[in-house]
Amino acid sequence: MGMDQAVVSLAPTVQELELNSIVPPHTPDAYWLSPYGMPGEGSMNTTYVVGHSWEGGASPFNNISTLAKAGDLLTITTAEGQLDFKVDDVTTEYKETLRDSKIWDIVPGRLILITCYAADLWGKNIIVQASPLPAP
Repeated sequence: MGMDQAVVSLAPTVQELELNSIVPPHTPDAYWLSPYGMPGEGSMNTTYVVGHSWEGGASPFNNISTLAKAGDLLTITTAEGQLDFKVDDVTTEYKETLRDSKIWDIVPGRLILITCYAADLWGKNIIVQASPLPAP
C-alpha cells in the first residue's frame, strides 16, 4: 500500500465508544484505538487504526482507496516484532451508517483501517479489513 507510518495511541471518549463514532484529532497522524484489540498473539478483539485523508495535504491515509486491494499484504511492527496481514476487503461506508457497521463486531486478530474517502470527505469513509497471516 506504500504506507509507512508510526501509529499513536488514542483513547476515545466514553460517548464516542458508545456511539461507535470516533473522530481522530485533526492531524496527519495515524491512531490506534487503544480500548479495542492490540495486534499480535492473544488478541481478543479487532485492532482499529484510524486517520484523516487530507485534500491538498500530506497524510498516510491519502488515496488508500486506490492503493489498497484485496490480497495485498500489510506488515505491522510492534514491540514484539513484525506481524503480517492480508487485506480481505476495501469498502466505503457512509459516515451516518458506520456506527452500525459489522466492522465493530469483535473479531480477534482482525485489523481495520478507517479514513475519510477523499472523493467525499464529509460523507463517506474507506474501510480496509485485513486478517492475520500465520507466523512463519
